[in-house]
Amino acid sequence: MTTSSLPQSLIATLPGGYYTDESVFALEQTRVFESMWTCVVRSADLAKPGAFKTVQVGRESVLVTRARDNSIRAFLNVCRHRGARIKTEECGEVKRAFQCPYHAWTYDLEGKLIAAPNLTKMPDIDRVEYGLINVHVHEWLGYVWVNLADEPVPFEEEVQGQVVGRLGDLDSIHNYGIEDLGLARRTVYDVKANWKLIIENFMECYHCATIHPELVDVLPEFAEGLATQLYVGHGAEFGDGVEGFTVDGSAGAERIPGVSEDQDRRYYGLTVKPLMFVNLVPDHVILHRIFPLAADHTVVECDWLFRKDVVDSGRDLESSIELFHRVNVQDFEACERTQLGMGSRAYAKGGVLVPSEHHIGGFHEWVLDRLGTSLA
Repeated sequence: MTTSSLPQSLIATLPGGYYTDESVFALEQTRVFESMWTCVVRSADLAKPGAFKTVQVGRESVLVTRARDNSIRAFLNVCRHRGARIKTEECGEVKRAFQCPYHAWTYDLEGKLIAAPNLTKMPDIDRVEYGLINVHVHEWLGYVWVNLADEPVPFEEEVQGQVVGRLGDLDSIHNYGIEDLGLARRTVYDVKANWKLIIENFMECYHCATIHPELVDVLPEFAEGLATQLYVGHGAEFGDGVEGFTVDGSAGAERIPGVSEDQDRRYYGLTVKPLMFVNLVPDHVILHRIFPLAADHTVVECDWLFRKDVVDSGRDLESSIELFHRVNVQDFEACERTQLGMGSRAYAKGGVLVPSEHHIGGFHEWVLDRLGTSLA
């Protein structure tokens, strides 16, 4: 079936090869993951100078740390001597410096080369020039974002511009004071599916009535198949009798102080391309960070954030956390089921999008534009 032969109510998807072909994934690594701002680490996870985390961004391992002046720094996790990986742990803490285990080249928390065997006998070595390779960083919403491009698009344009495009302004997200919230739960999901399937799934709600019974009980309009992301500034309203964004509709925690009356009893979902979801409800925020590892393998880290006083009180938040955990499991199982079909000859030319999914076509156009390819 060609695109021109489709009924008007349907538009074509990307062909299946875009979800299975390693050459496509390699192009995505260079033109998407390594060229755009990516949310990688919660700032509070780097509590003091010397704390570090390593994250995978495209083909690169990135070492993110807090320097002695309390600023956040990020470097390619590669020794400048012979290319050994500086840190293989996911997280940890050093006292004053990072030392390569191979030949003991040592770098301070700002990335400068400060020591190496016989370094004093090599006075012509510029210790800054042979320091760790810097990666651009930006802190926003209490998270660290990195960009591997030599000259990144300004953060305000690439990231904050997307938020304004979805919510209408930045105040609508700043009202939640995300940088001041406390972490109640972090769950890591290992998903055997292409990253784009995860993005597409989050963008639409045509599937909601089928696989998310708990969610549509709380947000009845989702049963109609319309996603909040279809409309600028729209938030899905809680159903009658629903007290909170919980698995059984019971009352949740105390409302975040800055949330406006207009935002109360509503859910807002945002996709921040390329690799982040933000979910806003009156008493908590759910934030997904996405790490593509292969064409058919993606890791998703999900944080549940509540008021710090609520977290510190030890209050039972399970009914709130369980709702979106179930949504995550349901979604990722659906994505894995879909991934199994991407390599079939039945999907070689792709599938179709119904009217409530047509906006996914815009995501596909964005992908093709980033990759510099077309379906023609």
